[in-house]
Amino acid sequence: MFFFRRKPRVEIGPLFPEAIASCVEIHAESFHRGWDEGEFRSLLRDPSVLSAAATDARTGMVIGFVLSRRALDEAEILTIAIARRARGAGAGQKLLDDHIGRLTHAGVRSLFLEVDGNNKAALALYARAGFTKVGERRGYYQTDAGPAASALILRRDAK
Repeated sequence: MFFFRRKPRVEIGPLFPEAIASCVEIHAESFHRGWDEGEFRSLLRDPSVLSAAATDARTGMVIGFVLSRRALDEAEILTIAIARRARGAGAGQKLLDDHIGRLTHAGVRSLFLEVDGNNKAALALYARAGFTKVGERRGYYQTDAGPAASALILRRDAK
């Protein structure tokens, strides 16, 4: 028997503390070292951190999130993650585009992030959003097997 999974109908909204458990789960399946509840709580209380959640409009479940830290007219995306079950449906693009728009509206002129140089899906997402490589940290990300991966530092300036 085959089960067809519906693509989520993505809505972007605030990331509330009630969603922290979902964020911990999504982050753990997305990164080598996932963040714990305390790390998320601390970031959500920080007034310099802007956040958003992607939810499946049909179920109300959080399927992704983004957190950035702003300093004057610059910001850094600290993390962005989409649940494995929701990847490939455009949620990441919608979440990133919305977040960039909100940061720009808040006066951010330059946006930075770090990404694993081996993460082809993330690199394609960021390229579509106008990010370019401005630096590299060799051997930065731990891996389960093989050598540590490089972190690429990307930048996007307001248009």
